Amino acid sequence: MRFRAILIPVAALGLLASCGDSTATSSTSDATTIAGTAAPTSVANALPKPPVELPATLPTELVITDLTAGTGPAAAAGDKVVVHYVGVRSADGTEFDNSYDRGTPFEVAPLGTASVIDGWNQGLIGVKQGGRRQLDIPAGLAYGDSPRGDVIKAGDALTFVLDVVVVIPTPDPADAPTASIPPTPNQPTQTFTDLVVGDGAGINPGQTVAVQLVAYSAADGKQLQSSWGAGAPLQFVPDDGQTLPALVKGLEGMKVGGRRQFIIPFAEAFGPEGNAELGLPASTDLIMVLDLIAVY
Repeated sequence: MRFRAILIPVAALGLLASCGDSTATSSTSDATTIAGTAAPTSVANALPKPPVELPATLPTELVITDLTAGTGPAAAAGDKVVVHYVGVRSADGTEFDNSYDRGTPFEVAPLGTASVIDGWNQGLIGVKQGGRRQLDIPAGLAYGDSPRGDVIKAGDALTFVLDVVVVIPTPDPADAPTASIPPTPNQPTQTFTDLVVGDGAGINPGQTVAVQLVAYSAADGKQLQSSWGAGAPLQFVPDDGQTLPALVKGLEGMKVGGRRQFIIPFAEAFGPEGNAELGLPASTDLIMVLDLIAVY
C-alpha cells in the first residue's frame, strides 16, 4: 500500500498510507488496552457514557445481552468493528476504563483474531451498527489470573457496555471495480461521474470515512494501484486539514454504497513531475474510482 500522498501530500511516494499509518496506538495502561488501536479521531464520534448494570451473579461463561438492537449486516469473523466502551469489575462495578471520555472510539480488527481479550473477539460476533451490547466476561476470557493495573485483580470477571459505531465488512476483491479507462486528455478542472449512486448515509463534518480506491493514469488508462487487496478499507477524516483537497472534493455529496469516478488535474495531484514510482507520467492527470464503504 502506497497511498500516503493523497491523504498527506508530502514527499509523495504513493497515493495513500495504509490505515495503520494514520491511526494511533492506545496510550492507556495494560489494564485499559482492551481494543488496542484507536480509530481516527472524529468529534462526530462523541457519545455519552452509558450506565452499567452488574450481573446478578458473576459470570462463569460469556453472557451476551443486546441492550439496543443495531441495524445493517451482523459483524462476522474478519470484519472491523469500531466501538465505544466502558469496562468495570463485575464484582463491584469499579470502572477501569472507558473510551467515551476520550471521545475516540476503538477498532477491533480482524474480529475473531484481533489483539483483544477473547471475550471481545467472541462477544462482538453478530453485533450490528448502532447497537448497544453488554458483555459479562468470565476471567478465563478476560485476563485470567493476571492482574492488570490498579483495578483488575487476578481472577476478575469483567463487564463491558459497548456502543457499536460502525461495522466495516471484510472487503471482497471480487467487488473491486472493473472499469476500463480509455486514454483521457488532461482536464482543466476536476470532474466526476457517479457510477453507482449510494443510498446510505452522507458525510457530515468531522466524520471518518472508510473508502476503497483504484487509481489510473489518464495517459493510457493503466491501473496504477488499488486498495482492494489490503484487507480493510482506508479510513480518514476528510476535513482534517491533511487530506489532499482533490480527494475531499471528490467525496462531496457521496453517500455510503456509492461508487464515483473522478479526474484530478495533474496540478492538483502530483504536479508536472508525475510520480515515477507509481508509473504516472509527468504532467498527467490522475483518474480514481472511489467506493464509499462507511461513514462514522
